[in-house]
Amino acid sequence: MSARKIVQWHDAGLIDADTRDRLLAYETEHARPLVLWAVFGIGALAIGLGLVSVIAANWEDIPGLVRLSVHFALIAGLLAALFLREQRLAQRSPWAVEALVFVTAALGLTFFGHLGQVYQTSSPLWQPLAVWLALFAPLLLLMGRSWPAALAVLGGTVWCAWEYATDMTGYGAVRDPGLGWLMWLAFVIACPVAFALLAAALRARSDRPDFWRRLEQLALAYAVAGASFACAIASANAFGETALLREWASMAVSGAVLVLAGLGVTLARPTVSGRMTGAIIAGAGGVLVFAYACNDLTVPAALLFMALWAGIAAAALAAQWRGVFQLSVGVIALRLIILSFELAGDLLTSGFGLILSGVMILGVAWVAVRVSKRFAPREEPGA
Repeated sequence: MSARKIVQWHDAGLIDADTRDRLLAYETEHARPLVLWAVFGIGALAIGLGLVSVIAANWEDIPGLVRLSVHFALIAGLLAALFLREQRLAQRSPWAVEALVFVTAALGLTFFGHLGQVYQTSSPLWQPLAVWLALFAPLLLLMGRSWPAALAVLGGTVWCAWEYATDMTGYGAVRDPGLGWLMWLAFVIACPVAFALLAAALRARSDRPDFWRRLEQLALAYAVAGASFACAIASANAFGETALLREWASMAVSGAVLVLAGLGVTLARPTVSGRMTGAIIAGAGGVLVFAYACNDLTVPAALLFMALWAGIAAAALAAQWRGVFQLSVGVIALRLIILSFELAGDLLTSGFGLILSGVMILGVAWVAVRVSKRFAPREEPGA
Protein backbone atom coordinates (compact mmCIF):
# COMPACT_ATOMS: atom_id res chain seq x y z
CA MET A 1 0.00 0.00 0.00
CA SER A 2 1.49 3.36 -0.98
CA ALA A 3 1.73 6.32 1.38
CA ARG A 4 0.02 8.46 -1.22
CA LYS A 5 -3.11 6.30 -1.08
CA ILE A 6 -3.23 6.58 2.72
CA VAL A 7 -2.95 10.38 2.51
CA GLN A 8 -5.70 10.45 -0.13
CA TRP A 9 -7.98 8.41 2.14
CA HIS A 10 -7.38 10.90 4.95
CA ASP A 11 -8.03 13.85 2.67
CA ALA A 12 -11.30 12.24 1.53
CA GLY A 13 -12.42 11.79 5.12
CA LEU A 14 -12.31 8.00 5.07
CA ILE A 15 -9.81 7.75 7.94
CA ASP A 16 -8.82 10.08 10.72
CA ALA A 17 -5.38 11.52 11.39
CA ASP A 18 -4.46 8.94 14.05
CA THR A 19 -5.35 6.04 11.74
CA ARG A 20 -3.37 7.69 8.94
CA ASP A 21 -0.30 8.03 11.15
CA ARG A 22 -0.54 4.43 12.38
CA LEU A 23 -0.90 3.13 8.83
CA LEU A 24 2.06 5.17 7.63
CA ALA A 25 4.18 3.96 10.56
CA TYR A 26 3.20 0.34 9.92
CA GLU A 27 3.95 0.57 6.20
CA THR A 28 7.31 2.21 6.92
CA GLU A 29 8.24 -0.51 9.41
CA HIS A 30 7.19 -3.36 7.12
CA ALA A 31 8.34 -1.86 3.84
CA ARG A 32 10.08 -4.28 1.53
CA PRO A 33 13.18 -3.04 -0.29
CA LEU A 34 11.96 -4.20 -3.69
CA VAL A 35 14.72 -2.42 -5.58
CA LEU A 36 17.37 -4.10 -3.43
CA TRP A 37 15.64 -7.46 -3.84
CA ALA A 38 15.57 -6.91 -7.58
CA VAL A 39 19.31 -6.21 -7.58
CA PHE A 40 20.00 -9.39 -5.62
CA GLY A 41 17.71 -11.30 -7.99
CA ILE A 42 19.49 -9.98 -11.06
CA GLY A 43 22.84 -10.92 -9.56
CA ALA A 44 21.66 -14.44 -8.72
CA LEU A 45 20.17 -14.82 -12.20
CA ALA A 46 23.46 -13.71 -13.78
CA ILE A 47 25.40 -16.24 -11.72
CA GLY A 48 22.93 -18.99 -12.60
CA LEU A 49 23.04 -18.19 -16.30
CA GLY A 50 26.82 -18.13 -16.16
CA LEU A 51 26.92 -21.58 -14.58
CA VAL A 52 24.50 -22.92 -17.17
CA SER A 53 26.60 -21.43 -19.97
CA VAL A 54 29.81 -22.94 -18.61
CA ILE A 55 28.22 -26.38 -18.24
CA ALA A 56 26.58 -26.18 -21.66
CA ALA A 57 29.87 -25.23 -23.32
CA ASN A 58 31.62 -28.24 -21.79
CA TRP A 59 28.65 -30.62 -21.80
CA GLU A 60 30.18 -33.22 -24.10
CA ASP A 61 33.45 -33.22 -22.15
CA ILE A 62 31.73 -34.15 -18.89
CA PRO A 63 31.28 -37.94 -18.53
CA GLY A 64 27.65 -38.96 -18.65
CA LEU A 65 27.86 -40.90 -15.40
CA VAL A 66 29.23 -37.82 -13.63
CA ARG A 67 26.40 -35.66 -14.96
CA LEU A 68 23.79 -38.20 -13.90
CA SER A 69 25.39 -38.52 -10.45
CA VAL A 70 25.31 -34.77 -9.91
CA HIS A 71 21.73 -34.62 -11.16
CA PHE A 72 20.66 -37.43 -8.84
CA ALA A 73 22.55 -35.90 -5.92
CA LEU A 74 20.68 -32.63 -6.37
CA ILE A 75 17.35 -34.47 -6.26
CA ALA A 76 18.40 -36.47 -3.19
CA GLY A 77 19.64 -33.34 -1.41
CA LEU A 78 16.41 -31.45 -2.02
CA LEU A 79 14.34 -34.44 -0.89
CA ALA A 80 16.41 -34.69 2.30
CA ALA A 81 15.95 -30.97 2.97
CA LEU A 82 12.21 -31.28 2.49
CA PHE A 83 11.71 -34.31 4.72
CA LEU A 84 14.08 -33.12 7.47
CA ARG A 85 13.26 -29.41 7.58
CA GLU A 86 9.83 -29.11 5.97
CA GLN A 87 8.10 -27.92 9.17
CA ARG A 88 10.73 -25.28 9.94
CA LEU A 89 10.71 -24.02 6.38
CA ALA A 90 6.92 -23.87 6.37
CA GLN A 91 6.92 -21.80 9.56
CA ARG A 92 9.33 -19.30 8.07
CA SER A 93 7.84 -19.19 4.59
CA PRO A 94 5.36 -21.63 3.02
CA TRP A 95 6.56 -20.43 -0.37
CA ALA A 96 10.03 -21.78 0.38
CA VAL A 97 8.56 -25.27 0.73
CA GLU A 98 6.50 -24.79 -2.42
CA ALA A 99 9.57 -23.69 -4.37
CA LEU A 100 11.65 -26.65 -3.14
CA VAL A 101 8.87 -29.13 -3.95
CA PHE A 102 8.39 -27.73 -7.43
CA VAL A 103 12.13 -27.60 -8.20
CA THR A 104 12.57 -31.18 -6.95
CA ALA A 105 9.75 -32.41 -9.17
CA ALA A 106 11.15 -30.49 -12.14
CA LEU A 107 14.60 -31.99 -11.61
CA GLY A 108 13.00 -35.42 -11.41
CA LEU A 109 11.22 -34.89 -14.72
CA THR A 110 14.38 -33.70 -16.49
CA PHE A 111 16.35 -36.60 -15.04
CA PHE A 112 14.56 -39.05 -17.33
CA GLY A 113 15.44 -36.99 -20.39
CA HIS A 114 19.02 -36.76 -19.18
CA LEU A 115 19.10 -40.53 -18.66
CA GLY A 116 17.87 -41.15 -22.19
CA GLN A 117 20.48 -38.79 -23.61
CA VAL A 118 23.37 -40.43 -21.79
CA TYR A 119 22.41 -44.00 -22.64
CA GLN A 120 20.91 -43.21 -26.07
CA THR A 121 17.58 -44.79 -25.25
CA SER A 122 14.16 -43.81 -26.52
CA SER A 123 10.61 -44.65 -25.54
CA PRO A 124 7.14 -43.17 -25.97
CA LEU A 125 6.89 -39.99 -23.95
CA TRP A 126 4.03 -41.27 -21.82
CA GLN A 127 6.24 -43.93 -20.25
CA PRO A 128 8.76 -41.60 -18.52
CA LEU A 129 5.87 -39.29 -17.65
CA ALA A 130 4.05 -42.17 -15.98
CA VAL A 131 7.18 -43.15 -14.02
CA TRP A 132 7.67 -39.51 -12.99
CA LEU A 133 4.09 -39.30 -11.78
CA ALA A 134 4.45 -42.52 -9.81
CA LEU A 135 7.61 -41.23 -8.11
CA PHE A 136 6.93 -37.51 -7.65
CA ALA A 137 3.15 -37.03 -7.66
CA PRO A 138 2.99 -38.32 -4.03
CA LEU A 139 5.57 -35.69 -3.06
CA LEU A 140 3.56 -32.94 -4.74
CA LEU A 141 0.32 -34.13 -3.16
CA LEU A 142 1.83 -34.50 0.32
CA MET A 143 3.75 -31.21 0.47
CA GLY A 144 2.34 -28.96 -2.26
CA ARG A 145 0.72 -25.76 -1.05
CA SER A 146 -0.43 -23.69 -4.01
CA TRP A 147 -0.74 -23.30 -7.78
CA PRO A 148 2.68 -24.59 -8.95
CA ALA A 149 2.40 -27.98 -7.26
CA ALA A 150 -1.28 -28.42 -8.15
CA LEU A 151 -0.60 -27.49 -11.76
CA ALA A 152 2.35 -29.88 -11.91
CA VAL A 153 0.20 -32.79 -10.69
CA LEU A 154 -2.80 -32.19 -12.92
CA GLY A 155 -0.80 -30.94 -15.90
CA GLY A 156 1.54 -33.91 -15.77
CA THR A 157 -1.39 -36.32 -15.53
CA VAL A 158 -3.20 -34.71 -18.47
CA TRP A 159 -0.01 -34.69 -20.52
CA CYS A 160 0.66 -38.36 -19.78
CA ALA A 161 -2.93 -39.38 -20.57
CA TRP A 162 -3.00 -37.60 -23.93
CA GLU A 163 0.47 -38.85 -24.89
CA TYR A 164 -0.65 -42.39 -24.10
CA ALA A 165 -3.82 -42.01 -26.17
CA THR A 166 -1.89 -40.46 -29.06
CA ASP A 167 0.72 -43.23 -28.99
CA MET A 168 -1.96 -45.93 -28.97
CA THR A 169 -3.58 -44.39 -32.06
CA GLY A 170 -0.32 -44.06 -33.98
CA TYR A 171 0.45 -40.34 -33.50
CA GLY A 172 -1.93 -39.34 -36.26
CA ALA A 173 -1.17 -42.30 -38.51
CA VAL A 174 -3.99 -44.50 -39.75
CA ARG A 175 -4.51 -47.04 -37.03
CA ASP A 176 -7.77 -48.61 -35.90
CA PRO A 177 -7.52 -49.42 -32.19
CA GLY A 178 -10.95 -51.05 -32.13
CA LEU A 179 -14.01 -50.18 -30.09
CA GLY A 180 -12.62 -51.60 -26.84
CA TRP A 181 -9.42 -49.59 -27.08
CA LEU A 182 -11.32 -46.43 -28.04
CA MET A 183 -13.44 -46.72 -24.93
CA TRP A 184 -10.38 -47.44 -22.78
CA LEU A 185 -8.53 -44.41 -24.19
CA ALA A 186 -11.58 -42.22 -23.58
CA PHE A 187 -11.58 -43.41 -19.97
CA VAL A 188 -7.86 -42.61 -19.58
CA ILE A 189 -8.28 -39.12 -21.05
CA ALA A 190 -11.14 -38.34 -18.65
CA CYS A 191 -9.41 -39.75 -15.56
CA PRO A 192 -7.55 -36.52 -14.54
CA VAL A 193 -10.94 -35.10 -13.50
CA ALA A 194 -10.87 -37.62 -10.63
CA PHE A 195 -8.45 -35.25 -8.88
CA ALA A 196 -11.48 -33.03 -8.21
CA LEU A 197 -12.98 -35.85 -6.15
CA LEU A 198 -9.72 -36.40 -4.26
CA ALA A 199 -9.35 -32.68 -3.57
CA ALA A 200 -12.95 -32.33 -2.43
CA ALA A 201 -12.55 -35.22 0.00
CA LEU A 202 -9.30 -33.89 1.53
CA ARG A 203 -9.95 -30.16 1.40
CA ALA A 204 -11.60 -29.89 4.83
CA ARG A 205 -9.35 -32.52 6.44
CA SER A 206 -5.97 -31.04 5.49
CA ASP A 207 -3.89 -28.19 6.85
CA ARG A 208 -3.29 -27.17 3.20
CA PRO A 209 -6.81 -26.31 2.03
CA ASP A 210 -5.52 -23.82 -0.55
CA PHE A 211 -3.62 -26.54 -2.37
CA TRP A 212 -6.63 -28.84 -2.56
CA ARG A 213 -8.86 -25.95 -3.63
CA ARG A 214 -6.48 -25.14 -6.48
CA LEU A 215 -6.30 -28.79 -7.53
CA GLU A 216 -10.10 -29.02 -7.53
CA GLN A 217 -10.35 -25.82 -9.59
CA LEU A 218 -7.83 -27.11 -12.13
CA ALA A 219 -9.70 -30.41 -12.51
CA LEU A 220 -12.94 -28.44 -12.95
CA ALA A 221 -11.29 -26.28 -15.61
CA TYR A 222 -10.09 -29.40 -17.43
CA ALA A 223 -13.62 -30.82 -17.51
CA VAL A 224 -15.14 -27.57 -18.79
CA ALA A 225 -12.38 -27.08 -21.37
CA GLY A 226 -12.89 -30.62 -22.69
CA ALA A 227 -16.65 -30.17 -23.06
CA SER A 228 -16.24 -26.75 -24.68
CA PHE A 229 -13.67 -28.12 -27.11
CA ALA A 230 -15.98 -31.00 -28.03
CA CYS A 231 -18.73 -28.49 -28.90
CA ALA A 232 -16.28 -26.48 -31.00
CA ILE A 233 -15.19 -29.62 -32.86
CA ALA A 234 -18.80 -30.56 -33.51
CA SER A 235 -19.58 -27.10 -34.86
CA ALA A 236 -16.62 -27.34 -37.26
CA ASN A 237 -17.55 -30.87 -38.44
CA ALA A 238 -14.17 -32.09 -37.22
CA PHE A 239 -15.36 -35.40 -35.79
CA GLY A 240 -15.53 -36.85 -39.28
CA GLU A 241 -17.96 -39.25 -40.87
CA THR A 242 -16.66 -42.60 -39.68
CA ALA A 243 -18.24 -45.06 -37.27
CA LEU A 244 -20.81 -42.97 -35.45
CA LEU A 245 -21.52 -45.70 -32.88
CA ARG A 246 -17.86 -46.25 -32.05
CA GLU A 247 -17.08 -42.55 -31.70
CA TRP A 248 -20.18 -41.87 -29.66
CA ALA A 249 -19.41 -44.82 -27.37
CA SER A 250 -15.96 -43.40 -26.58
CA MET A 251 -17.40 -39.93 -25.94
CA ALA A 252 -20.05 -41.51 -23.72
CA VAL A 253 -17.34 -43.19 -21.63
CA SER A 254 -15.58 -39.86 -21.04
CA GLY A 255 -18.90 -38.25 -20.23
CA ALA A 256 -19.78 -41.00 -17.76
CA VAL A 257 -16.45 -40.54 -15.94
CA LEU A 258 -17.13 -36.81 -15.61
CA VAL A 259 -20.69 -37.39 -14.39
CA LEU A 260 -19.51 -39.86 -11.75
CA ALA A 261 -16.71 -37.50 -10.69
CA GLY A 262 -19.21 -34.66 -10.38
CA LEU A 263 -21.52 -36.75 -8.23
CA GLY A 264 -18.56 -37.76 -6.09
CA VAL A 265 -17.55 -34.14 -5.53
CA THR A 266 -21.10 -33.29 -4.52
CA LEU A 267 -21.11 -36.09 -1.93
CA ALA A 268 -17.58 -35.43 -0.68
CA ARG A 269 -18.15 -31.70 -0.18
CA PRO A 270 -21.86 -31.07 0.43
CA THR A 271 -21.52 -27.28 0.73
CA VAL A 272 -23.04 -24.90 -1.80
CA SER A 273 -19.65 -24.46 -3.45
CA GLY A 274 -19.05 -28.22 -3.53
CA ARG A 275 -22.48 -28.97 -4.99
CA MET A 276 -22.04 -26.36 -7.69
CA THR A 277 -18.57 -27.65 -8.56
CA GLY A 278 -19.94 -31.17 -8.84
CA ALA A 279 -22.89 -29.97 -10.92
CA ILE A 280 -20.58 -28.21 -13.39
CA ILE A 281 -18.36 -31.29 -13.79
CA ALA A 282 -21.39 -33.55 -14.25
CA GLY A 283 -22.89 -31.07 -16.72
CA ALA A 284 -19.67 -31.08 -18.71
CA GLY A 285 -19.93 -34.87 -18.86
CA GLY A 286 -23.47 -34.62 -20.19
CA VAL A 287 -22.33 -32.18 -22.86
CA LEU A 288 -19.66 -34.66 -23.98
CA VAL A 289 -22.33 -37.32 -24.45
CA PHE A 290 -24.39 -35.09 -26.76
CA ALA A 291 -21.57 -33.24 -28.53
CA TYR A 292 -20.93 -35.88 -31.15
CA ALA A 293 -24.60 -35.95 -32.11
CA CYS A 294 -24.28 -32.25 -33.04
CA ASN A 295 -21.45 -32.88 -35.50
CA ASP A 296 -21.74 -30.55 -38.54
CA LEU A 297 -24.82 -28.92 -37.00
CA THR A 298 -23.69 -25.36 -36.39
CA VAL A 299 -26.65 -24.03 -34.46
CA PRO A 300 -27.26 -27.09 -32.20
CA ALA A 301 -23.54 -27.28 -31.40
CA ALA A 302 -23.48 -23.57 -30.53
CA LEU A 303 -26.61 -23.92 -28.40
CA LEU A 304 -25.07 -26.88 -26.56
CA PHE A 305 -21.94 -24.80 -25.89
CA MET A 306 -23.99 -21.87 -24.61
CA ALA A 307 -26.14 -24.17 -22.48
CA LEU A 308 -22.97 -25.45 -20.81
CA TRP A 309 -21.78 -21.94 -19.99
CA ALA A 310 -25.25 -20.79 -18.98
CA GLY A 311 -25.25 -23.64 -16.47
CA ILE A 312 -21.83 -22.52 -15.24
CA ALA A 313 -23.18 -18.97 -14.84
CA ALA A 314 -26.17 -20.27 -12.86
CA ALA A 315 -23.86 -22.31 -10.61
CA ALA A 316 -21.63 -19.27 -10.14
CA LEU A 317 -24.65 -17.23 -9.02
CA ALA A 318 -25.62 -19.90 -6.49
CA ALA A 319 -22.05 -20.20 -5.15
CA GLN A 320 -21.33 -16.43 -5.30
CA TRP A 321 -18.39 -16.78 -7.70
CA ARG A 322 -18.28 -13.30 -9.19
CA GLY A 323 -15.32 -13.89 -11.52
CA VAL A 324 -16.72 -17.17 -12.85
CA PHE A 325 -20.09 -15.56 -13.53
CA GLN A 326 -18.52 -12.69 -15.46
CA LEU A 327 -16.33 -15.12 -17.41
CA SER A 328 -19.39 -17.20 -18.33
CA VAL A 329 -21.27 -14.15 -19.61
CA GLY A 330 -18.26 -13.11 -21.65
CA VAL A 331 -17.82 -16.59 -23.15
CA ILE A 332 -21.49 -16.78 -24.14
CA ALA A 333 -21.28 -13.33 -25.73
CA LEU A 334 -18.18 -14.33 -27.67
CA ARG A 335 -19.86 -17.52 -28.88
CA LEU A 336 -22.84 -15.50 -30.10
CA ILE A 337 -20.52 -13.28 -32.07
CA ILE A 338 -18.73 -16.29 -33.61
CA LEU A 339 -22.10 -17.87 -34.44
CA SER A 340 -23.15 -14.73 -36.29
CA PHE A 341 -20.04 -14.97 -38.46
CA GLU A 342 -20.69 -18.68 -39.08
CA LEU A 343 -24.26 -18.05 -40.20
CA ALA A 344 -23.63 -14.87 -42.16
CA GLY A 345 -20.50 -15.75 -44.07
CA ASP A 346 -21.91 -14.49 -47.35
CA LEU A 347 -23.06 -11.18 -45.88
CA LEU A 348 -19.56 -10.44 -44.63
CA THR A 349 -18.37 -10.06 -48.22
CA SER A 350 -20.39 -6.85 -48.48
CA GLY A 351 -20.01 -3.59 -46.65
CA PHE A 352 -23.59 -3.77 -45.40
CA GLY A 353 -22.94 -7.17 -43.86
CA LEU A 354 -19.85 -5.86 -42.09
CA ILE A 355 -21.86 -2.94 -40.68
CA LEU A 356 -24.55 -5.29 -39.38
CA SER A 357 -21.93 -7.56 -37.82
CA GLY A 358 -20.22 -4.62 -36.15
CA VAL A 359 -23.51 -3.34 -34.72
CA MET A 360 -24.35 -6.82 -33.44
CA ILE A 361 -20.94 -7.19 -31.80
CA LEU A 362 -21.34 -3.87 -30.01
CA GLY A 363 -24.86 -4.85 -28.93
CA VAL A 364 -23.77 -8.21 -27.55
CA ALA A 365 -20.85 -6.61 -25.73
CA TRP A 366 -23.14 -3.97 -24.20
CA VAL A 367 -25.65 -6.58 -23.04
CA ALA A 368 -22.83 -8.72 -21.58
CA VAL A 369 -21.49 -5.77 -19.59
CA ARG A 370 -24.97 -4.86 -18.33
CA VAL A 371 -25.72 -8.44 -17.30
CA SER A 372 -22.37 -8.79 -15.53
CA LYS A 373 -22.82 -5.56 -13.58
CA ARG A 374 -26.44 -6.22 -12.62
CA PHE A 375 -26.41 -9.91 -11.76
CA ALA A 376 -22.81 -10.65 -10.77
CA PRO A 377 -22.48 -11.64 -7.10
CA ARG A 378 -21.10 -8.98 -4.78
CA GLU A 379 -18.72 -11.30 -3.00
CA GLU A 380 -16.48 -14.12 -4.12
CA PRO A 381 -15.45 -16.42 -1.28
CA GLY A 382 -13.03 -19.30 -1.91
CA ALA A 383 -14.48 -21.65 -4.51
